[in-house]
Amino acid sequence: MESLLINFIRLFVTVLWFLLIARVVLSWTNPRGGGLVAFIYQATEPMLAPIRRVLPPTSGIDWSPLILMLLLGVILRVIVRI
Repeated sequence: MESLLINFIRLFVTVLWFLLIARVVLSWTNPRGGGLVAFIYQATEPMLAPIRRVLPPTSGIDWSPLILMLLLGVILRVIVRI
């Protein structure tokens, strides 16, 4: 049962990583919109907004995706070791 939970958490973190990378790339290209773009923004914004409130953009750079990716990596490492 534990391995099932650990595998689920790994999959969840991996999917979030890919969504965050897609969001960063989309922020560079400034797409017109669409279903996939809206899904990526809606899936990642609830996790990025609290980080942005604590750490506002510096010189026009939004550090919240990087911070979230680091936090996800730490969480994954801690859970796998338990």
